[in-house]
Amino acid sequence: MSLKLSGKAAQIYDGIRGAPIVSPHGHCDPAWFAIDAPFSDPAELLVIPDHYVFRMLYSQGVPLDQLGVGVAPEDRDPRAIFRLFAAHWHLFLGTPSQFWIEHELRETLGCDTALGPDTADAIYDHIAIWLTDTDNLPRALFDRMGIEVLATTDAALDPLTHHQAIRDSGWTGTVIPTFRPDALLNPRAPGWVKEVAALGAMTGHDTTGYDGFLAALRKRRNAFKAMGATATDHAIEQPQTVWLDRPADTFATLLSGSIADADAFHGHMLIEMAQMSLDDGLVMQLHAGSRRNTNHTLFDRFGANKGADIPVAVDWVRGLEPLLNRVGNDPRLTLILFTLDETTYARELAPMAGHWPCLRIGPPWWFHDSAAGIARYLDQVVETAGYHNLAGFNDDTRAFLSIPARHDLWRRAVAQHLAAQIDRGYFSAETAGQVAQLLATDLARKTYRLE
Repeated sequence: MSLKLSGKAAQIYDGIRGAPIVSPHGHCDPAWFAIDAPFSDPAELLVIPDHYVFRMLYSQGVPLDQLGVGVAPEDRDPRAIFRLFAAHWHLFLGTPSQFWIEHELRETLGCDTALGPDTADAIYDHIAIWLTDTDNLPRALFDRMGIEVLATTDAALDPLTHHQAIRDSGWTGTVIPTFRPDALLNPRAPGWVKEVAALGAMTGHDTTGYDGFLAALRKRRNAFKAMGATATDHAIEQPQTVWLDRPADTFATLLSGSIADADAFHGHMLIEMAQMSLDDGLVMQLHAGSRRNTNHTLFDRFGANKGADIPVAVDWVRGLEPLLNRVGNDPRLTLILFTLDETTYARELAPMAGHWPCLRIGPPWWFHDSAAGIARYLDQVVETAGYHNLAGFNDDTRAFLSIPARHDLWRRAVAQHLAAQIDRGYFSAETAGQVAQLLATDLARKTYRLE
C-alpha cells in the first residue's frame, strides 16, 4: 500500500522525498540511543510498543496480554505474538498502519515478502537476523534514516540521565528532551501532592508554597533547556485557561487534599507556563481533545496508553481567551495547537492562527495522521491560516522504525495537495516546490527553534 502519485504530484514529491527528517515531537525512548543495544525481537520492534497496532487487534477480540502488552519480557513468546499479529494483518487494510508497517518492512527491514499468516515465520526470521547486525543498532538506524533531530517527551522530574549519556558518548546524533510537566500542573493527576514534594526535593526549592513551586518549575525547565530542549508539551482534554487572582491560596488548599479548584488551577498553570516561555524561549505545545483511558478495565490492569484514548469536542476560542489576552500578542511566545477535534480546523484553529502572532497549528494528530486526514487538514486550514502559520510535520510516535514511513506519507500527501493547488491556478510549480520544502522540514525547524 502507498499513496500513489503521478504528474505534478510525483515531481513535487521527488523534490522532498530525500529531505532530512526533523522530528521535533515524539515518544521514542532516549535509552535506545544512550545504550545503543539491539532491539530484542521482532515482536518488541513492531507490535508490543505500538498502540496503533494492538488497539486494532483488541477491537477484534485479541487479548492484550497475548500480544505481550503488560507481560514481563521473560514471560513472552515473541514468535507467537508475531504470528498472532500476522494472522490478523487483514484488519489493517485501509488504515495508515498498513502503509507504515509495509514501508518499514520494505524500506527499512529489506523484506519484500507480503505479511500474512503463511509468511509470519519467514518474516520473523528475516527480522530476527536483521536485528543481530550491528549496522541496525539504534544509532546507526538514526543516521541511516536521515534523522536531523529527534525530540523525546520526558516527565518534568526525569533526571535526563539517558540524554546526558548520549551527550557524553561522543555520538553526533541529535536527540533532545521535551519538558512534559502534566503530573505537576494538574492536581487531578495521580499522586500530585507527592509529585510536588519530589519536585522540591529535586530542585532544593520549598514547594509547599506557591512561589517555591514556580521557582522549582523554572529550574527544571532550565535543566531541560541546558540538555538541548526547545519545547514543552502539555496534554489536556479541554483547553480551559484561567487567571486566578490568588493562586497561592488555591495551591495551599489543593495541597491540603481538596480538589475543588483543581481544574481552575490547571488552567492557571498553563498561563504560567506560557509566561515562563516568554523568559526562557521554550516553545509551548498543547495537545487537546483526547479523553484519556476511557476503558477503565484496561487502565486498571495495564495502565495508560493502551488504545482507549478517544477524541472529544473542544472549544479553543473560549478556552484559550484568558491565555491569549494575557500573553498572545507577545512575539516571544510560540504556542502550537494540536487537536483531535477536526471540526475546529476551519471554524477555530485557522482563524485563530491567522490572527494571534503566537499561534501555530500542529499537524494532524493521532487518528488523523493519515493520507485522508492530512488532505482534510490542509484543505481546511490553509485558506485562512496560510502555510506559514503551520508547524510543519512531526511524527509523534513510540515506534522508532515508523518515523521514515510517517514522514514519507506526509510528504506524499503534501505533494498531492500542492499539485491540486497548481491545477486550481493558485500558484506556480516553482512556488509549490518552495512550499513543499517548508512543509517537509523548514517550518518544523523554524517553529521549534531548531535552526
